[in-house]
This record gives sequence, structure tokens and C-alpha cells, in this order.
Amino acid sequence: MTSDADITALLVDWNNGDKSAIDRLLPLVERELHRLAHSYMRREDPDHTLQTTALINETYLRLIDQRKVQWQNRAHFFGIAAQIMRRILLNYARDQNRMKRGGRNIHVSLSEAMVMPAEKDRELIALNDALTRLEAIDERKSKVVELRYFGGLTVPEVAEVLKVSEITVMRDWAFAKAWLSREMQNGQ
Repeated sequence: MTSDADITALLVDWNNGDKSAIDRLLPLVERELHRLAHSYMRREDPDHTLQTTALINETYLRLIDQRKVQWQNRAHFFGIAAQIMRRILLNYARDQNRMKRGGRNIHVSLSEAMVMPAEKDRELIALNDALTRLEAIDERKSKVVELRYFGGLTVPEVAEVLKVSEITVMRDWAFAKAWLSREMQNGQ
């Protein structure tokens, strides 16, 4: 069993320029990335054609391109991975929405292979828009949602990433869920 300390040590090595650290890190985090991607894909319609593995691969490619991130620990790494997965799915939903409205540009990307029903597109875009509005009002509450809902992190892990108490995370989570629900209902 791999410990959080092993993953954190490899992240620090990667920060310090050890190129082989990422190669040793991937097998250790692959199962958790798979769980995270699977969590995202469970929220999609059953006929969604994107495979969990494809989402993981696209996320991995974007993670290894991260040059300015100073990795703190395992929870920070998975928080960033969750953000990337969310953006991949959101970009796809926006691409689909644009194409439905007469966009004629041909985009060559991973998302071309995906088919997401229009209703899910609108829900994901509405959630993202509401989350963006929440971020303008209270960035920390927005981060809590991103890490908990999209990242699947536990309350203690979110507290660690954000450097706040667990009770603060629970309060922020409760407030943000209610606020987002209201915003999404008002926006429809």
C-alpha cells in the first residue's frame, strides 16, 4: 500500500525537476484518478460515449504539462486533477452547444469522440456559470464545491488543501450547495 507521504515525496521531487518522479508517480495515483474520472462519468447519461480511460488520459496529459504548480501533497494533486477533468467536460459541453447553434468550425480534439445529450450540456454549463458567480462572491466556497463535488475529496482533505478547519469546510459546503441550487433554479 502506498502512503500519502510516498506520493507527496514524489510530487516534491517532480517540483524539484526530477523528470523520473512523474513516471514513478503515475502508477501510484492511477487508481485514484480512475475513481475520480469514474465519479464524473457516473453523473453523465448512460449512453455517453466517453470512456473513463479517455478522460484519465486527457487529464494526465494536462497534469504533466503543469509547470507553475508547486505541488503540496496528494490532496492538492487530486484537487488540480478534479479541476482539469471538470474543464475537459465543460469545454466539450460548450463545443457541443456551439455546434448546435450553427458553429461551422471543425475542432480536432478528444471531445470529438464524445456525444453528450443537450440537457446534460445545459446542466453542466449552468452549474459552471453558477459556480463562477459563487467564485466572484466567495472564492473559498467555490473551491470547496470544486474539491468536494468534482474532486471527490473528503472534508479532511479539502481542509488540508485550503488550510482551514474541517468545520469551516462543512459550513462552506452546506452554504454553497444551497446557494448553487437556488441560482440554478433561478437561471432556468
